[in-house]
Amino acid sequence: MELDKDTIVNFIKEHVGDEGKAEEADRELPEKVDTDKDAGLLGRFGVDPKDLLGKVGDLGNLFKR
Repeated sequence: MELDKDTIVNFIKEHVGDEGKAEEADRELPEKVDTDKDAGLLGRFGVDPKDLLGKVGDLGNLFKR
């Protein structure tokens, strides 16, 4: 699945809880991230693609803060 970088950065902030990793991901991730092809890259930021995809339905809540 392809997701926007901002979605992943917000996921890292909320679910990984590491602001430093979120900032690094914001600098290094492409604007669109393929969760299959970029699984290794996501892992560097503490993101398991399965967890990310499991939360996609909840990601709208991240932007309501």
